[in-house]
Amino acid sequence: MNRRLPRVASAILVSAAVLGGLSACYVGPANDDCTPEASSGNASQSVTARGALLTEPTVSFPTPLLPGTTQATTLEAGNGEVIHGDQYVSAYLSIFNGTNGALLDQSDYAGGKPSSFVIDNLPIEGLREGLQCAEVGSRVAVVVPGDEAFADDSRPAGVSAEDSLVVVVDFKDAYLSRAQGTAQVAQAGLPSVVLDPSGRPGITVPADTEPPKDLQVANLIIGDGAKVKDGDAILVNYTGVVWDTGSVFESSWENGAPVTLTIADGQTIPGFVDAIKGKKVGDQVLAVIPPDQAYGEQGSGAVPANATLVFVVDILGIVE
Repeated sequence: MNRRLPRVASAILVSAAVLGGLSACYVGPANDDCTPEASSGNASQSVTARGALLTEPTVSFPTPLLPGTTQATTLEAGNGEVIHGDQYVSAYLSIFNGTNGALLDQSDYAGGKPSSFVIDNLPIEGLREGLQCAEVGSRVAVVVPGDEAFADDSRPAGVSAEDSLVVVVDFKDAYLSRAQGTAQVAQAGLPSVVLDPSGRPGITVPADTEPPKDLQVANLIIGDGAKVKDGDAILVNYTGVVWDTGSVFESSWENGAPVTLTIADGQTIPGFVDAIKGKKVGDQVLAVIPPDQAYGEQGSGAVPANATLVFVVDILGIVE
């Protein structure tokens, strides 16, 4: 399927699921109950970051800044929803060595390409703790001691085991981490879907059954977010299998990060466009797409010629 591929925006965050250049239509979790895992303290309160939100800040702090435990201070309060740790977020980060003040890495402020990641999947323990329960539209300073930063085998150049990290984060947007809404009863004759605890689908095609000749679409979960319109770019997690073999030919879950797809003719296969138009953020959609609305007689990559395809798609957000 044609799609815009993820972009790694920060070397320090490379082991997280990092995307670039996204701006989302936010849909929050069912409630905003959230318990922070790090407190504000003298170290994080000593960090200043001048400049407008979502632009490269001028950051200053006394060195060496060596807290005993991770601290987090909101430098600028947001007016958006509370972000939970399992959500994908779009944010700009500036990361400094807290011992000597050196800039280690940062997002592409000038290019307007924020980093996107799941807070709970960040490789830096203290950063995972410090960013819990932040708000969309906020600027947060997190100070992480060396023993809560990197394991020995993942420590980047320029950072010793004793060095702390100072991270300034501007939160731009947030997305669902998985389809969220009301589960629906499975339809007879269509593939069955079982979700693991993370929401990743397993798809079983009915045995000894001919595939349908026409496009078949069913909601497995009905969300309550914005409706997808023709031409929208959407953030999705999806798995696609070949009906005849049941084999997975493509999966954003297996690739470790969701992708952005444009729902328009010529941008993705026709059956996918027709299946997703009119659906809502939070929906999980099952689509059975016949060959003439997929890759037809030519096939594509791992998709053989004249293959009927089955997709399970979680619609996570609409990209502006």
